[in-house]
Amino acid sequence: MRFGLIVLAALAAGIASGAWIRALGPGPLNDAAHGVAVVGSVWLDALRMTLAPLIFALVVDAVLKVAEQAAAGALARRVLVSFAVLLVVACAWVLGAGSLVLQLLPVDVASAAALTASAASDPGAEVVAAAPVDMAAWVRSLIPTNVIAAAAENKIVPLVLFAVILGAAIARLEPVRRAPLRELFGSLAEAMIVVVGWVLLLAPVGVFGLALSLGLDTGFEAVGALGHYVLFVVSMLVGVIVIATLVLLAFARLAPVATLRALVPVQAIAASTQSSLATLPAMLQTALGPLRVSPAVAEFTLPLAVAVFRMTSPVGNLAVALFVAHIAGVELSAGDMLAGALVAIIVSISSVGLPGQSSFVISVAPICVAMGIPVTVLPLLLAVEVLPDIFRTIGNVTADLAVTAVADRQKGQERQSETGSAP
Repeated sequence: MRFGLIVLAALAAGIASGAWIRALGPGPLNDAAHGVAVVGSVWLDALRMTLAPLIFALVVDAVLKVAEQAAAGALARRVLVSFAVLLVVACAWVLGAGSLVLQLLPVDVASAAALTASAASDPGAEVVAAAPVDMAAWVRSLIPTNVIAAAAENKIVPLVLFAVILGAAIARLEPVRRAPLRELFGSLAEAMIVVVGWVLLLAPVGVFGLALSLGLDTGFEAVGALGHYVLFVVSMLVGVIVIATLVLLAFARLAPVATLRALVPVQAIAASTQSSLATLPAMLQTALGPLRVSPAVAEFTLPLAVAVFRMTSPVGNLAVALFVAHIAGVELSAGDMLAGALVAIIVSISSVGLPGQSSFVISVAPICVAMGIPVTVLPLLLAVEVLPDIFRTIGNVTADLAVTAVADRQKGQERQSETGSAP
């Protein structure tokens, strides 16, 4: 939270300084400010540098993780199916509701143009700006004829697909042959996360440089778009929190009021810590206590959920992508949205447990690249991620308890069926 507030302060200081220098007019101070603003572009390039190797390693590692959990038994398979269903529902929600909300409540044209001004002037922006393609061409493009070239050209969807196939193939190997590759990709992913962490340590400096450039170009006109962004993403996250709560109410063994009351302490801890992992003890206490989930189900499902499941990740990340597409004037086809949802679900499995700023960059940038949306505005949005991140965590822990309730109800029905069929 403290680091996020520092980055937010850097954003505000950068915009305010740039707007003030802009008002002063041409002169030595203006020239010096443009020189300082270059630091933001360099920092953004450093973030871009990590994308391809990081995502490839994370996806292979995530596929192996899910394959290993699925092999653990029937309960694991049922829980993973519940995860998959809820992730698909979450993607459908944000793509449908999000597109509608942005149509009904569009961002002010001047404010949107101000926010994207720095992106339009960035020479690297055209790397991710893709022209719309028909469905046949899109399907054919999923198979990379040259994986190295796909990575170099930021073609994330074919790269992710190849990583999924490779991960599935490694999972089929004998344990003695699988272990070294599992260690290799796991270590590579951890090493790239360290690199991202190093880059993000400079986030206050990088965001200040980008915000300074924004202030120099547009003054305070972008502030309205940033406020619209926060409200839009939070509204999408609130929607998925409602969906997860309804699932919990449908499968919990308590009355609705008692179930909602049991949720309050868990959600309060989630909001204060912004960490599903830190909330795990409270989730276990609530599941075993008020929700009356069997220990065997709760003690297996909740740690697994924290490890590989974040229902709000695709929602929040796709909401960011939709917003950036909206202000950048990028028309998204059905294929673009499908590609974005696919990448969002896969990456959500990989990014669990990472710090908030790392998760934002690692999760959102590949989705934008896959959908043909410029990524240059993302660092400015990262600076105002403090409030949405609170709702992300609340939604995640609510969904974790919902899946646990579903698994417990299924386990209970299975026991009743076995008892009823016993001689």
